[in-house]
Amino acid sequence: MQCRGIRGATLVPANTKQDIVAATKELLLGMIQSNGIEEGAVACAFFTTTTDLTAEFPALAARQIGWTDVPLLCAQEVNVPNSLQSCVRVLVLLNTEKTLEDMVHVYIRGAEVLRPEYEK
Repeated sequence: MQCRGIRGATLVPANTKQDIVAATKELLLGMIQSNGIEEGAVACAFFTTTTDLTAEFPALAARQIGWTDVPLLCAQEVNVPNSLQSCVRVLVLLNTEKTLEDMVHVYIRGAEVLRPEYEK
């Protein structure tokens, strides 16, 4: 068994608690469904937001979907000039038998521009 990472990102319509949590929850559920993730296999999850998203911690969405025992960490993304704004990024590390090539990375709500090679 290996520890593998799954990446994802989404754009958030507005800097509100509701929008940050809803967009992050949609992203996490997409990552879970696309990869068949079971909570017990998740080692940890990292969340970053762009500097314009300050109304809530995106990790709250993980708690709301039931990840109560998973270690979670939030941070602010590097503020690179002219970079994509209103963006939540997620890295989920999990223990799995799957290969790197089996990992399905999920980019939604306009964040597809970050990694066009993952577009479906």
